[in-house]
Amino acid sequence: MMVGTRGIRPVGVATRRTRKVFALLGLLALAMAAPASALAKYASIVIDAETGQVLHAAGADTRNFPASLTKMMTLYMAFDAIEKGRLKLDQRIPVSAHAAGQAPSKLGLRAGSTVKLEDCILGMAVKSANDCAAAVGEAIGGTEANFARMMTERARQLGMTRTTFRNASGLPNAGQLSTARDMARLSQALIYDHAKYYHYFGERSFEFSGVTVAGHNRLMYRYPGMDGLKTGFIRASGFNLASSAVRDGRRLIGVVFGGQTAGWRDNHMAGLLDEAFAGRSTPVLVASADRARSPKANQRNRPVERDDEDVAPKVVAAAAKAAGSIASGAGELVLPRTAVAAPMAAVPKGRPSGWGIQVGAFNDRAAGQRAVSAATQRAGSLLDKAIPHVLEVSTAKGPIYRARLMGMDEKTARQACSRLAKTGHGCLTVPPQAGL
Repeated sequence: MMVGTRGIRPVGVATRRTRKVFALLGLLALAMAAPASALAKYASIVIDAETGQVLHAAGADTRNFPASLTKMMTLYMAFDAIEKGRLKLDQRIPVSAHAAGQAPSKLGLRAGSTVKLEDCILGMAVKSANDCAAAVGEAIGGTEANFARMMTERARQLGMTRTTFRNASGLPNAGQLSTARDMARLSQALIYDHAKYYHYFGERSFEFSGVTVAGHNRLMYRYPGMDGLKTGFIRASGFNLASSAVRDGRRLIGVVFGGQTAGWRDNHMAGLLDEAFAGRSTPVLVASADRARSPKANQRNRPVERDDEDVAPKVVAAAAKAAGSIASGAGELVLPRTAVAAPMAAVPKGRPSGWGIQVGAFNDRAAGQRAVSAATQRAGSLLDKAIPHVLEVSTAKGPIYRARLMGMDEKTARQACSRLAKTGHGCLTVPPQAGL
């Protein structure tokens, strides 16, 4: 007996409606996985800017997504072009449809228009404008893809051996990777090779088309002696930062990759720099040996998705909403518990004021620092403004190190302890002026 086939669709041939369903399911799966900080790997480094001596390093050669730290390379290439007479600061460069169509953060350049190069330099340094990055890349390289190849080649000349660029902005691309060490090298090159342009990284705002455009490098505004460089964020990278600061005539450069929130990253960078300025160091060089021997002479003879923090909270909150789970502190990106714990810098002696929490007592300082880091990751945004404080206490059996986070009000301290307790992390609240 023959069976009619009318109305029967062959197995494996999806209808248009079926394809739409699968597409929606795919989008939902992506949304549920959207806070992709699991891809972000913590890494950090602090170097002496003049000698290249490494004062702190943790995962410094781990390849990560640089996000908008990429724009430091785009700016380096722009400064190179200006110095070689290929571009001028007051020159107007064309804005292609490709450049105008970049995802935020952006200045809102219009396709078919032109923009002054200096405005795009400020747009990248202050606002982290992706449309400006693409426009500058096209002005130098013809296409952004060709410019990315030029960036990678120049990076190799600078000694950035583990960096590959695929675009001018740092917008998501699986092949766009760098390391904390390489970004420290790039920061060093910007400061010494293009000293007369370095001031752009310290600008807090600029005027564009009659509007004041403000920056968002908040740590630079509050950390004594810090005068530049760059923030960065995409979901896959976490919160990145390259910073430079001067104290008593000595300049340091710090780089942090994979911060769980902007506040955590800023506080961690401040701690790392404080510790380095206090004199703790290891004798390793991040720069070439000739620069280390004669940095001033070498300055003259050296061979020649959505992005950033103004949109990051919206992106992460939207992803959480799509997954049907907006946690408290929506807009903050929290690393999973399995992430590598960032080694926190010890706070100088003298107890910070306010309420605090204690997350353990240990026989060595490093264990206390790791406990502080783990607690910061698990408590999310509650501890963004807390001050890491590993307190050394003398006992008959030797020193112990109490791992604390201080400088909070009572309500925040109690909420943080409650949240940590739910994750199985021990915690005690510490009132102001409490004994050791």
